[in-house]
Amino acid sequence: MATGRTAYRGDDALAGLLSSAGIRITVEDLRGLVAGVNAAPPGQDPDGWMILLGADPATLPDTLRAQLRALKDDMAAGDGVGGGGPDPVGRIAALRAELDRRGLAGFVVPRADEHQGEYLPARAERLAWLTGFTGSAGVAVVLRDAGAIFVDGRYTLQVRQQLPAGLLEYRHLVDEPHVDWIAANLPAGGRLGYDPWLHTVGWVERARQAAAKAGGELVPVTDNPVDAIWGDQPSAPIAPVVPHDVRFAGRGAEDKMRDVAAAIARDGVAAAVLNQPDSIAWLLNIRGTDVPHTPLPLSFAVLHADAHVDLFVDRRKLVPGLESHLGNRVSLRDPAGLGDALDGLGREGRKVLVDPASATAWTVERLSAAGAQVVRGTDPCVLPKARKNEVELEGTRAAHRRDAVAMARFLAWLAREAPSGRIGEIGAAERLHAFRSAGERFRGDSFVTISGAGPNGAVVHYHVTPATERRIEPGTLYLIDSGGQYDDGTTDVTRTVAVGQPTPDMRDRFTRVLKGHIALATVRFPRGTTGSQLDVLARQYLWQAGLDFDHGTGHGVGSYLGVHEGPQRISKVPNAVALEPGMILSNEPGYYETGAYGIRIENLIAVEPCAELPGAGRPMLSFETLTLVPIDLALVEPGLMTAGEIAWLNAYHARVREAVLPDLDREAADWLTAATAPIVA
Repeated sequence: MATGRTAYRGDDALAGLLSSAGIRITVEDLRGLVAGVNAAPPGQDPDGWMILLGADPATLPDTLRAQLRALKDDMAAGDGVGGGGPDPVGRIAALRAELDRRGLAGFVVPRADEHQGEYLPARAERLAWLTGFTGSAGVAVVLRDAGAIFVDGRYTLQVRQQLPAGLLEYRHLVDEPHVDWIAANLPAGGRLGYDPWLHTVGWVERARQAAAKAGGELVPVTDNPVDAIWGDQPSAPIAPVVPHDVRFAGRGAEDKMRDVAAAIARDGVAAAVLNQPDSIAWLLNIRGTDVPHTPLPLSFAVLHADAHVDLFVDRRKLVPGLESHLGNRVSLRDPAGLGDALDGLGREGRKVLVDPASATAWTVERLSAAGAQVVRGTDPCVLPKARKNEVELEGTRAAHRRDAVAMARFLAWLAREAPSGRIGEIGAAERLHAFRSAGERFRGDSFVTISGAGPNGAVVHYHVTPATERRIEPGTLYLIDSGGQYDDGTTDVTRTVAVGQPTPDMRDRFTRVLKGHIALATVRFPRGTTGSQLDVLARQYLWQAGLDFDHGTGHGVGSYLGVHEGPQRISKVPNAVALEPGMILSNEPGYYETGAYGIRIENLIAVEPCAELPGAGRPMLSFETLTLVPIDLALVEPGLMTAGEIAWLNAYHARVREAVLPDLDREAADWLTAATAPIVA
């Protein structure tokens, strides 16, 4: 035991303490609970999980709390996800042996869970465990005598660092689709396995065609062969599922259920299967911490046209009083009962809505086999969730004000310390997290902070590690992309900072990015306009110099939910979803000089009705800028800007001063005053 840590006194002693405190749980059941707690991300309160024992942790005797912590620590030390570290050679060999035993020619291993989520619980990180590749997007196809791993352009270098050469082919996820590789490499007569819980029905249809083209067959497996060889696979996560107060949500869950149920009933649908936990969290006004960075309670739900909801969730996650919060329109079911519920809908021949973008192949196949009429359509919660109500909007404004205070303190600290050259990317990210953690209602980072100095800033989704870390040094640009989760909102902001004197090229590129940012922030557009129609506004000044950036300009953002939320976006990629009042998006054009520096300016913006224009022939919309963080004036070239653009920047900085100055100490306030000083052409 480490010095200062309480030693675990054993199960018998703990059983006595539990009994004395009136907590009725066996140590065996407690160990099962703690295994799930250890498999979930740590919360802001390290003792917060103890509420699942049925009592406020603060009321538990000190000795019991200490022994619960000791049990949790002991079990965590023995859990292990890596078994001594990544061993892709040994693990892929073990997978091939398992495939031989099952008579399979190969198996597809995606980075996915049963909900097709962006962030996965530790148990679902099968691709990382098998190959050592830890990127956020990828898939491996392992055959008996061949194999390939497919990653997108963000990870072409990382995959080579993490996966030994010659073990699997390195392929591009977009340019070289893995279904094409399957068609070219699956042996004739070969049976290619897949886990129907980890793929959408659309993927299965494409992969089945690819296997048939090779003369083989795509076959579902009832139990994942990776799980069969992963001896120390983490448990399913267990983190407290808590009510999301209506003072933050703005609407009661019953109102939401009635409205969404009425919408599916109008389409003649009897029920909708909800596979996405963020939809369930929004609909029922609940939150959890089963996965990193997004407050999701992993679960499934069936919404019926009569506004009744069957919620399939591990009851051990539910905090005391949650059943009362859910009310009598919500029936709690064991997750293992989902199949029987779908069978029941099928036996009645009901029309059941599933979203092909997120519903698992298992769900669709189960419904079809049972006789249901499967209707493919968009998750009915997605659009109303995207349209934030006024309470949610006011909450996100408040969250952005607090977030701006943390960012101002961080940038003031950076301005003092960075010129020394002693600050590294990891230390900077940790300092920003500390500033955010000190704020009210903070619940955690909304994603892994991108902290990139010099050439690392040119890697769009750079993730700093001890092996890649650079110092923030004079003569370079530093890019920091980060965000926070708060009870009342979700933030996401990127700033690029000059350390020392920037070059003329840096100022030129930065100002072109800024001009595009302002063009998007100030646009007025008619109702019915999509984000893809506006995307060019952010790129036009870069295009004039023969430059561009290769990512989208804006993604949707949730209200104390996902930092990446659909269906709205601003991108070159065509998108048929019209922007509507209440939708929150990012505005983040950028420029990346490979091997030198990266530039990105990101604010969050909310769609709002535009003030009535004289002679306007139709209703118009505009954007409200939510983020309140200074833009580095050292990188601005006023000579490239119009009078209107300079006026916008000065007015924006005046808003920042007004909102943030009152909450800063003298040193940070002095920095902010100088950083937001008006500029002239």
